[in-house]
Parts: sequence; structure tokens; C-alpha cells
Amino acid sequence: MEEQEQIQNRKIIHVDMDAFYASVEQMDNPELRGKPIAVGGGGNRGVVAAASYEARKFGVRSAISGYQAKRNCPELIFVRPRFERYREISEKIRQIFYDYTDLVEPLSLDEAYLDVTVNKKGNPSATLIAREIRKRIWDEVGLTASAGISINKFIAKVASDFNKPNGQKTVNPDEVLAFLEELPIRKFYGVGKVTTEKMYQLGIFTGKDLKEKTIDFLIKHFGKSGAFYYSVVRGIHNSAVKPERIAKSVGAEHTFHENLTSEIFMMERLESIAATLERRLKKYDISGKTVTLKIKYSDFTLQTRSKTMPYFISDKSLILDVAKELLYQEKMKDSVRLLGISLGNLNTEVKKTVVVQLKFDF
Repeated sequence: MEEQEQIQNRKIIHVDMDAFYASVEQMDNPELRGKPIAVGGGGNRGVVAAASYEARKFGVRSAISGYQAKRNCPELIFVRPRFERYREISEKIRQIFYDYTDLVEPLSLDEAYLDVTVNKKGNPSATLIAREIRKRIWDEVGLTASAGISINKFIAKVASDFNKPNGQKTVNPDEVLAFLEELPIRKFYGVGKVTTEKMYQLGIFTGKDLKEKTIDFLIKHFGKSGAFYYSVVRGIHNSAVKPERIAKSVGAEHTFHENLTSEIFMMERLESIAATLERRLKKYDISGKTVTLKIKYSDFTLQTRSKTMPYFISDKSLILDVAKELLYQEKMKDSVRLLGISLGNLNTEVKKTVVVQLKFDF
């Protein structure tokens, strides 16, 4: 009971910038304001990295192809991504967070968790802190942000989506259980499209439906995630806000509908996998030295081949060069059903000492 008590007393804010990349472009170029724009996605094989709210009304969203985006919205304006600029703005926003707490866990350039249970302003209201942070981002940077406020990371993350754009939602301790019971299952953070469909087939449409299932039932159908769903719907999520999360590696992979036998086809696929990986690396501002190629054959045996570079890379063409070299290193022993590329030995690992230091401030 004491642990539950302790969890309930935490005050977590999830801050999420509104259409971040697209909003930066509209802020920097007044001619784009009020118009449907997509960042990335130009060219025949481009993929949209972000869409402005004007474009979203037409069904343009991140991760769809530029071709599809243009079909959905013929007036769409494509803008080249400028990750350096997004990083610069992201850093300004992060500095605002640090005025309130050192317990800041960035999830990417445009969102972060803050634990303000104990904060530098001595303000007991997380709701007021969130409002103040959002006002400062608007006044000092010129962009709007949304926020979710609650007793744990899971609920704060879900809540930040409720009053987007430029709004916030607080789920107080005494509202948590009712909020989760009424929540549509597709809005649960961590429940993707495929899991949502599976839940529907099992008659689970809301948090209330989920809560009625036993832990054994959920583990049987969803494995380890089942135990997670069982806890979160009861308002239990003990994950602490971790300053400067550190990933060991970042990767992207693709399973093919039909097994590949030709290296030429494999190279084509590796190109799009490398592009996905580059987007992820840029989003989280990460580079690394070790490229690993993952090959799963039609008989499900797995093979990995790695090469470590003398310097950090994050560029698609460099990653692809190494992946190509690894692909041709030896002959394929069978047809291939999955290819993946990951980058390890990341520049984030250098920050480890910083993480330890941050924890001593309390």
C-alpha cells in the first residue's frame, strides 16, 4: 500500500510540441503559415516526416509516402527537413524545462517527461507549472506545446493528446481509475494498430473491458505486454523519469511478404531500411560507429554481420555503404525473409557520466 501511496504522490508532466518540424518551418517562413505543408516526402520515394495541422485535415500524416500525401492533398507544399534547426529549437525548449526540474526525460526532439514532484520553483501545482512552461515556450521560442499531467508517465502521455493543439489536460489522483476505464483502447499508449485489432476481436474496446480480464488471460494473449496492460489500466506504472535516456543501439528492419533470393532486390530493400534508420537517428540526434546487418533466412535461422567505423556516422549513404559491404561479405545460404540494419556504439554512451552526476543533485 505504501508503494501505491508513493506512486500516487508523483507529479509527472508530458510535454509534446504541436506538429513540431512543420511548426518550425511555418515559424521561420511566414509564407507557409496557414498552408498545408509536409516536411520530407519530396521526390518519388520520399516519406513524410511531419505534417502541419492544415495538412492533417486532408489525411496527411507522418510515415506515409509523399505520393500518397499529394494524392490526399493536391495543394500540399513539401519542405526539406532541417534537422540542425530542429535540434537548436529543441535545445532552447529543454533549457526551459531545466528551470523547473533536473528530472527531464527527452523521448525525442519534440517531447519529454518532467517529474515536478519536487521542483526548483517550490510550486506544488503541476498543472500551473505545465501552463507556465507552455506559455514560456510560446513567448521565448514562438511555438505551441500541449501537455498531459498526472501521477505517472503512462497517464501523462495519454492525457497530452486530449486537448491538442495548444492545450493541456490534468488527470488528478482521484480521477485516474475512471479516466482509464472510459479510455478507448486505441488511445492506450503502447497499443498499436495490430494490438488494437486483436483487442477488438477479444471484445476489449475500452479500459473498463480490459480491466475485466484476468492477468492470466492477458498474458496468454499478449505475452509480457499482457502484464503491462493489467497494471496500467489499474493506474499502476512505476517507471521513473530517467534523465537523458540512453539507448544501446537504434535499428530498423523489414520482413518481406515473399522471400528474396536476389541480392539486387535486397539492396533496394536495404536502401529504404537505411532511410528509415536515418530518420530515427536524426529525430533522436544520435550517431554511432558499429553497423550491424541482420539477415533472417526462410528457415528462420538468423545471421548478423557487423563492422565498426573509426568515426561516428548517422548518414543514410554511409550506413548503406557499410551494409552493402556486409551483404556481399559472403554468399547467402538461402532465400531471405527479413533484413535489418542497426547502429550501435552510439555517441549517447559518452553521456553516461552525466547521468550519474544528475542523480546526485537531490
